Amino acid sequence: MSTPSAEPSETRRPGSVLYVSLGLTIAIVVWGAAAGGSLSRAGAAALDGITRGFGWAYLLVSLGFLVFLVFLACSRFGRLRLGRDDERPAFRRVTWYAMILSAVMGIGLISYGVAEPISHLAAPPHGLADPMTADAAVTAMQFSFFDWGLHAWGIFAVFGLAMAWSMFRRGRRGLVSALFRPLLGKRADGPVGAAIDVFAVIATLFGTTTSLGLGAMQINGGFSALFGAPNSAGMQFVIIGVITLLFTASALTGVARGIRYLSEISIGLGGLLFLFVLAVGPTIYLIDLYVQSVGRYLSQLVSASLITPAGGDIAFMQSWTYFMLAWWLSWAAFVGVFLARISRGRTVREFIVGVLLVPSVVFSVWFTAFGGTAIHTDLAGTTRIAAAAAADANSAFFTMLQSLPLPAVTSVVTILLVVLFFVSGADANTFVLGMLTTGGSTNPPAWVLALWGSVTGAAAMALLVAGGLDSLQQMVIVSSAPFLLIVLGVAVALWRDLSVEPATPLPSPGTDGSRAAERTPEDPPEAEQLDTDRAAVPG
Repeated sequence: MSTPSAEPSETRRPGSVLYVSLGLTIAIVVWGAAAGGSLSRAGAAALDGITRGFGWAYLLVSLGFLVFLVFLACSRFGRLRLGRDDERPAFRRVTWYAMILSAVMGIGLISYGVAEPISHLAAPPHGLADPMTADAAVTAMQFSFFDWGLHAWGIFAVFGLAMAWSMFRRGRRGLVSALFRPLLGKRADGPVGAAIDVFAVIATLFGTTTSLGLGAMQINGGFSALFGAPNSAGMQFVIIGVITLLFTASALTGVARGIRYLSEISIGLGGLLFLFVLAVGPTIYLIDLYVQSVGRYLSQLVSASLITPAGGDIAFMQSWTYFMLAWWLSWAAFVGVFLARISRGRTVREFIVGVLLVPSVVFSVWFTAFGGTAIHTDLAGTTRIAAAAAADANSAFFTMLQSLPLPAVTSVVTILLVVLFFVSGADANTFVLGMLTTGGSTNPPAWVLALWGSVTGAAAMALLVAGGLDSLQQMVIVSSAPFLLIVLGVAVALWRDLSVEPATPLPSPGTDGSRAAERTPEDPPEAEQLDTDRAAVPG
């Protein structure tokens, strides 16, 4: 195995990455607050130009990542470990899967778990079925799986694998720019590397901002359904302010095991809610729908991956496919860091199989239970959830719950889940933003964490002023466009890193009795590598 290369000692001092990325973000916040209409028009124009001219790149890159990962898993590289050759995982496989699932659980499961399938039922993607039919139900689930399954986790897996290899096999710092050492050499530590880290920060920030905005709208929708509270920007600002205070305080205090317990509670509550809906809902129909939808999803995976808006459905692509792929790209750095930190000692093959399959299965089952229940009741004519979703997507989940027993209880649980998902995940994301802007420090200064927490909340408010959900979607796609090139470069750099590895792993230090296995200064004990307080990632 290659000996980890020496890296500069960790620094907590902010540098140009912080100030440049902060300046760009504040400029957008001020623009949105002072002239929201102008920002919305500029975002719409940029969105239209990017998706019409380069939307195909999102499709090809995400599909290419899946092919790349399957090749690595089946090749000789699949046997290599993310760490020393004699290193073994610190966590049992079941525990590791559970930790991956904690990254899966997020606001998106609530925001889109019903809204996306029911919207596709009423308006099937690309005209592939007649609206409000049994065939449209299968198509709706197929494209929901497409948006939240293998393509999403292929992006995360490439980034996480590259980060784990760089940190634990090569001994580099946890910066995006460090991943480019095989391509850029020492230039990765200069202005070019700083620019890469700035793009990573901007993309990650607006991915978080979108989740915060969606979470605020979802909680507001729940309050409206339960208590008749006004569904307004003012109410959403209050919600954003409270949640921002919560996750910023969590990031600052690092309450021992606090967020870990919140993450475990949220997964437990989510599991109970899922089992409840599966039990009292149309169980047999859901099983049949799942089997047929998975079959169509897998059989048409490649063809669906290459559908472009040549037929004129650019609006659908912007609202769904391109937006979702851009959202996953914006989360690549954060989720990649998390996956890397919990996967030390795993083989490349174990990592790829676990990260691709486990969350993809969870998402497909969740969407089938909740979205499938809404589809069944709408097709039976007993509800009008599709109409409610068309009027306000944030009401879809709660409207579905109203068709089942104990709607008040399940609605309160859902609101609590949204809060828990976001507080635990945004705490972790604030930490990663602090790490990326302080030279890869695993202990960023408190003022940097507080700063990024505040800026995230302010950016979400500014985008809601500028145009609500449309502005959130626009900013994700626009900010992720340059990051698409960076993630593609990460895959190329990973291949370069892997290709210089010996065909047969060399004996590890200490295995021949000559000397004990050594750790580098950036190779801390596993207990220090993983901050379980920051275990969850909103999706």
